[in-house]
Amino acid sequence: MPIAALLLALAAAFVHAGWNLLLSDAEDSHAATAVAVLTGVVLFAPVAALSWRLEGSAVPFIAGSSATEVLYLGLLATAYSVAAMSFVYPIARGSAPVLVLAAGVIALGARLSLPAALGVVLVGGGIVLVRGVGGAARPRDLALALAVGACIAGYTLIDKRGIEHGAPISYLEIVFGATAVAYALGVVSVKGVEAVRAAVSRSAVLAGAGFFAAYALTLAALRLAPAASVAAVRESSVVIAAVALAVSGREQIGAQRLAGALAVVGGIALVSLG
Repeated sequence: MPIAALLLALAAAFVHAGWNLLLSDAEDSHAATAVAVLTGVVLFAPVAALSWRLEGSAVPFIAGSSATEVLYLGLLATAYSVAAMSFVYPIARGSAPVLVLAAGVIALGARLSLPAALGVVLVGGGIVLVRGVGGAARPRDLALALAVGACIAGYTLIDKRGIEHGAPISYLEIVFGATAVAYALGVVSVKGVEAVRAAVSRSAVLAGAGFFAAYALTLAALRLAPAASVAAVRESSVVIAAVALAVSGREQIGAQRLAGALAVVGGIALVSLG
């Protein structure tokens, strides 16, 4: 893996963990998420305009991805409002590549390699450790985290085909633009305009920039290295987030949960590289 690709993928991991840390700490995670995604779309509009290229054939993929992204953001904000980030984030990020792999095996008849199979087992074991061997976490919290992972798997599969129909940044700008408008309107209809206005803050703006930048950095890394290698490095965000939570004192990260996060990252690496 070229050093430039490695640095870009690591940067994507740090940025992804960063915007999740910011949103998970918001007083109103739904309103803050609405502000963040709107901000990200506005900030990256000039970048998308400079390299604009999008075919009409991208419309079905844009519609599917946007709908999945809206569901993803809603579930993620809900999960962060009721459960610890050190619980939600590893499970959501870890289950997604496993679900993508399962879809390939079931729907496309892809072969499951030994490393990938071991990776699935390792991710599963990591999730058990993050949840707590004694099942300390509430079933609802686990269901939310897994649902977030299912959404990540869903838009990953859609976007993999969608970006073939235009410049990646152009495609993402439209997908995130539709997502931002739909999500913001939903939050306003439930909480009112004042809730969204009150959520405008430096943290929300930075989270919005990070929301888009993480994808842009990943796309840049993909131009230089195989997708499997980039994905494996990028998911180190799980450990980055756990360490940041522990060092900042925001959450008490026990040895078991940290071991689970490490197992999830190792499992993702095996799945990606297998």
